[in-house]
Amino acid sequence: MVSFFSVFGSDPNSEVVALSPRTLLVTNQYICEICNKGFQRDQNLQLHKRTHNLPARLERNETAASRRAQAPKKVYVCPESSCVHHNPERALGDITGIKKHYRRKHCEKRWECNKCWKKYAVMSDWEAHRKTCGTKYYYCGCGSRFTR
Repeated sequence: MVSFFSVFGSDPNSEVVALSPRTLLVTNQYICEICNKGFQRDQNLQLHKRTHNLPARLERNETAASRRAQAPKKVYVCPESSCVHHNPERALGDITGIKKHYRRKHCEKRWECNKCWKKYAVMSDWEAHRKTCGTKYYYCGCGSRFTR
């Protein structure tokens, strides 16, 4: 569900979009009409469609580019009313940012490090942490070595 608010933020031409929590958590929102395979990005869907030997959507891309030039910039607010980013003045600038914000701040932390037992709600955060966990050492005043 998408609803729109009037904007009082720094850019009066911005369109403020409020997405539902369900929409923010969906992973494959772009679906191929031919084989029903889902993709996270429209670009990936367009590349996939080529495997079906469909003509490229050149004329649609040209009209989409002209529409994008005329369309107001979109900013996204958090659906949680108690969150600071629920206020249109503090809206986030892109869809990826609002999705990661919502997962990090308002969702269960499902990925856990098996070395230090830290938990993460966003898989990319967990993967980045795993690459460096346990590799940096610190020394205590007593001389013993430890990791954080």
